[in-house]
Amino acid sequence: MRYWLMKSEPSDVSVDDLASFPNQSVDWYGVRNYQARNFMRDQMRVGDGVLFYHSNCAEPGVVGIAKVSKLAYPDRTQFIKGHKYYDPKATPEKPRWFNVDVKLVRKTRLLSIKELRAIPELANLRILQRGNRLSITPVDPRDWEIILTKLK
Repeated sequence: MRYWLMKSEPSDVSVDDLASFPNQSVDWYGVRNYQARNFMRDQMRVGDGVLFYHSNCAEPGVVGIAKVSKLAYPDRTQFIKGHKYYDPKATPEKPRWFNVDVKLVRKTRLLSIKELRAIPELANLRILQRGNRLSITPVDPRDWEIILTKLK
């Protein structure tokens, strides 16, 4: 089992939105970074743990625990002309972008980026590294356990 931190802008899909969706599940669409795509396509497995993270908002931070509920498949938005995630080089025969489905396990209190930075044991957490802008990053199992204890 692996663990991941997945960023979502609450103006696009918030943890409250996820809680209201059918089966509390969403396809993690719109990733347009090859490294993040490769994490989903090549490494994520059903059951992997996910820290649901609100980004690009007043108070960024972990707001929920989720899990990968469906293996990678082509992101439908790459084929929709006029959509902000449309990719003219992608075809159904040769898709470029993939997503997984993520299912909510539970909403949590906000564990802010400021709080995460204040935990010395999390110094190597990728989200805390200068210049990290990836929307999906792996989380070390030890860091996962530390964060879960802070969310109780």
